[in-house]
Amino acid sequence: MKRIIRSTMQTAVNLLFFAIIGTVVLASTFYLTHDLIVKSEEAEKLKLITQIIPAELFDNDIIQDTLTVHRDTLLGTEGDSVAYRARLKGEPAAIILEAIAPDGYSGKINLILAIRANGEVAGVRVVSHKETPGLGDYIELPRSPWIKNFDGKSHALYKEPDWKVKKDGGQFDYMAGATITPRAVVKAVHKALLYFETNRDMLFQTAVPNPKTGGKK
Repeated sequence: MKRIIRSTMQTAVNLLFFAIIGTVVLASTFYLTHDLIVKSEEAEKLKLITQIIPAELFDNDIIQDTLTVHRDTLLGTEGDSVAYRARLKGEPAAIILEAIAPDGYSGKINLILAIRANGEVAGVRVVSHKETPGLGDYIELPRSPWIKNFDGKSHALYKEPDWKVKKDGGQFDYMAGATITPRAVVKAVHKALLYFETNRDMLFQTAVPNPKTGGKK
């Protein structure tokens, strides 16, 4: 009996030891790679920014002229995100916002979009998604020019009923058999425009008040 108890205790100790070692290895891997992953994601994001903001639209350091945007239902964000501001001769030219379409076919669709100071969409790109390969992934520019349908669109051009896919009575094309994905993206871009129109002055001001402290960032 004692031998069985001793054997059981030894097995438990061994399992605990390996569990601790495994946890340490996983934690170490996370901390060692976290910064690299973040930098890689930022590099990809900045590459997309250069696609949706024409160089002639700004003369400021757009990478440095940023502000923190708190989570908002119109953007679909669940936490703080970064907005990049484009200025030309000191005047607001465009804002780059992050938005999330929460209702894609296979989950969230992360977007980045540029909106000109006049409320016109300069461009939209998909940052990440989990849509079905070969079907819903045509929202990616390398696979299809569909995402360029938003270029030049605004609420002055398209009214509320127009911000839907054509199947729902709107103005945006879609691929047959893959309606859910474009429907989610159109809805997200429309809501992001509403967010911009509501918060335009705040987005472009030099110093943004921090609602948590009452001071400035």
